[in-house]
Amino acid sequence: MNIDGKTVLVTGGARRVGAELVRAFAAAGADIRLHVRRSRDEAGELAAALPAPERCRILTADLAVPGEAAKLFEACGPVDILVNNASMFEPGELAAGPEARDREHFEVNFWSPLALMRAFAAQQLREGAVVNLLDQEVVHGSARGGAYALSRRALADATLEFARELGPRNLRFNAVAPGPVLPPAWLPGGKMEKTLPTLPLRRKVGLADLAEAVLFLCRNDSITGEILCVDCGQHL
Repeated sequence: MNIDGKTVLVTGGARRVGAELVRAFAAAGADIRLHVRRSRDEAGELAAALPAPERCRILTADLAVPGEAAKLFEACGPVDILVNNASMFEPGELAAGPEARDREHFEVNFWSPLALMRAFAAQQLREGAVVNLLDQEVVHGSARGGAYALSRRALADATLEFARELGPRNLRFNAVAPGPVLPPAWLPGGKMEKTLPTLPLRRKVGLADLAEAVLFLCRNDSITGEILCVDCGQHL
């Protein structure tokens, strides 16, 4: 797939990993559909700094609300590449609940990406690519993965099922499972740094490396149903 001229929807695209993905796709010549929940100011600053700001549209949707994902996709118009990057992560044990938080995790991390993939598949495309951003939780669980971990594993399974079902239509579905890239805002200072010496490569994942992996999965027409660990060897 030649990304130049393609339309790409990146969910959660205003900040952190999402912003790096937006920059990478824009540099590759794509038209951007930049989804945000609240970060419109940051999205505006990001769009203004792109090589062609006029080729970036900012769309707002709360993916924690059922039905919002379908409305988001409809507002985008035809989409050639879908990148499900938006996520919710609040650590907690599954046995402890609360149920409302667990349901929100699934709405943001599974049901909304699933709705977007279904809308993507409903288009009459000659070729298309979807990349889902996952987590190390799909490789090995943690003590407090809770509903977050379950929702991520559900999306991983859905990625493989879509790849099987829609391969004959030349629609490809892949995923990336990053290792330590940027610490969550709630993480105590320095905790991520303590993890890095335990990794085979002894360092955090480069944002540019992560973005390049996503573009690679979009470009390579022979890869579908792949969950690529970009994690400095953490899965080992």
